[in-house]
Amino acid sequence: MLAATAKIYKNAYSGLSRQTWLLSVVMLINRSGTMVVGFMSLYIVNGLGWKLSQAGVVMACFGAGSIVGAYFGGKITDRFGFYKLQVGALASGGMMFIIVGYLKAYIPLCIGTFILSLCNESFRPANSTAIAHYSTVQNRTRSYSLNRLAINLGWAVGGALGGFLAEFNYSVLFWVDGCTNIAAAGLMLFLLPPVKKNYDYKIPHQKLTGSPYSDRRYLFFILMVVLFAICFLQLFFTQSLFFKKEWHITESKIGILMAFNGLLIAFVEMVLIYFLEKRSRGLFYIRIGALLTGLGYAMANILSPAFTNALFVVGIVTIGEMLVLPFMNSYWISRTNENNRGSYAALYTIAWSVAQIIAPTFGSQVTEHTGFNMLWWTVGCICVVVAGGIWWLDSKSRSSIKSI
Repeated sequence: MLAATAKIYKNAYSGLSRQTWLLSVVMLINRSGTMVVGFMSLYIVNGLGWKLSQAGVVMACFGAGSIVGAYFGGKITDRFGFYKLQVGALASGGMMFIIVGYLKAYIPLCIGTFILSLCNESFRPANSTAIAHYSTVQNRTRSYSLNRLAINLGWAVGGALGGFLAEFNYSVLFWVDGCTNIAAAGLMLFLLPPVKKNYDYKIPHQKLTGSPYSDRRYLFFILMVVLFAICFLQLFFTQSLFFKKEWHITESKIGILMAFNGLLIAFVEMVLIYFLEKRSRGLFYIRIGALLTGLGYAMANILSPAFTNALFVVGIVTIGEMLVLPFMNSYWISRTNENNRGSYAALYTIAWSVAQIIAPTFGSQVTEHTGFNMLWWTVGCICVVVAGGIWWLDSKSRSSIKSI
């Protein structure tokens, strides 16, 4: 039994390029210090003593910065390549984390959060393009899953440690996040050789090859991504407040819940993707994952307040996440080529950035006016709508979309 399990894990991780592994090591170091975003709402409400609605506005500024950063990140990636942008985004984002930790007034904190997010999120289109560059069509979904494994394993470490640090001093979170960002930039320079962009702008027809903004099916897919992300991001923006205020769970245990999300992904997702990626269409798994995510949130209204029940809720949402996100990445990459990949990645990142604006504002406003129960029922229903939209897209696209 043990030998069979070991063989399954070996097969799931085999065949990936050395650069893919090194890029994941960089992500692991970076995300091991990821603490600020998950605890930002608690920091603003409990640490600074501001209103929940003010926390929602600050987090909306984070989302606005994400949009600007993602847009220009995609443009820069297509023009100059992904390597230098990743290093610059990590280093500048690290410095901004430290600076934002010293901003205690409302307007400066909003502005600082916007700039921080702009720097930080410009990294994502470049990183997504890098993963595609270092992978093959056959192992691309697993390459993205390995990167997510590194992100979530780091999130598990950062979330657990962040929970204990938050009980001690919220300001320490900003320093740890900033220093790990800068360390990740240095590690990338040390481990991965520079990659030059092989794009010839002297060839006119290459300039306008395959714009994502004229790809109607992709635009519909992006709408579904926004709706799903609004629901999924409640896990980080609103659910921690729910567990604290309604279920009276301490910050340290909330950190454990965040760690549980990351650890479950780290130990299960690669094997899950290995078994699923050739058995059915990726859009089918996205549909099932959206339904599970909605069910997980709805269970918060059904179950009684208890830490074990909180683990169950987070677990169901996490299983939904593991089905949705890897295959979403595979879908958008299947519609690209070498010359427009940054733009497609940027639009996908922008979709999540738009959701980062809407999700905290939506969550905080619904909670303040109607309570957490209505919020969880609402996001559950939106997840059902997303599943229906993906089913429609799948039925229309089977004959023309590449196998994902």
